[in-house]
Amino acid sequence: MTDQNDPLTRIAAALERIAPPALPPTDWTASPAYVWSGDSVLGVHHLQAVPLDRLRGIDAQKASFTENARRHAAGLPAHDALLWGSRGMGKSALVKAAVADIQAGGGSLALVQVGGEADALSGLPRLFSQLGDTDRRFLVFIDDIGFDGPEAASAARSLRSLLEGGAMARPANVRLAVTSNRRAIVERHMGEQDDPINPRDAVDDRLALADRFGLSLGFPACDQNAYLDIIRGYAQSYGLDFDPEDALLWARQRGSRSGRIAWHYITELAGRAGRSLG
Repeated sequence: MTDQNDPLTRIAAALERIAPPALPPTDWTASPAYVWSGDSVLGVHHLQAVPLDRLRGIDAQKASFTENARRHAAGLPAHDALLWGSRGMGKSALVKAAVADIQAGGGSLALVQVGGEADALSGLPRLFSQLGDTDRRFLVFIDDIGFDGPEAASAARSLRSLLEGGAMARPANVRLAVTSNRRAIVERHMGEQDDPINPRDAVDDRLALADRFGLSLGFPACDQNAYLDIIRGYAQSYGLDFDPEDALLWARQRGSRSGRIAWHYITELAGRAGRSLG
């Protein structure tokens, strides 16, 4: 019999009283989106996404990605997708917008966002195990992925195994959408060019992960004309007038031209005009 007056027994009982209750099992059919941290999950009751038609200057990428996501939602063969390229050109916005558009049309597709760090990716097998037992289609979204540092090669190989060929590959009702600022994903160093072992193998190993994605979409940086075309399209949609010189000054003050910078300028125009963008 346990001695209730024993100090260790009293401490254990106190810890049990203050410990948080165990989390209930996740209902993977209840929410339009989820956030997975590696060992816990949070349901998102409203998926915040820009309407698809508001994304300008990436028409070809938008059409390809959305069609692939629609196929997956319908249970048809579909690719894992890698969206790579310049910052601010709508990679992450497109992923969320496509899922929200499919959901608005009655499609049963949920977004599950996972952090791009190696620690968060280590929890993917547990996530896939749960999603594979659910009667729903899922798009697992890994935003701004990049493997740097001493554990980079190991983390990259683990993700390659999950994408294709490993014992714990992703289930049939799951596809991945990954964004990165570079196509090769894994950082390359100038010193690799002088690697006496086999520099070609080092390069191939970094490209091997990118090659696992059936759909790879590049998002190049805006030139001046493309930047102004994006602004022009937004301005026409919202009935706003703009001066091209003012728009270019806005970009110069921010040191770049991109779809994100263009949208910030439209927000500024609407604010000046006392207009809503809702």
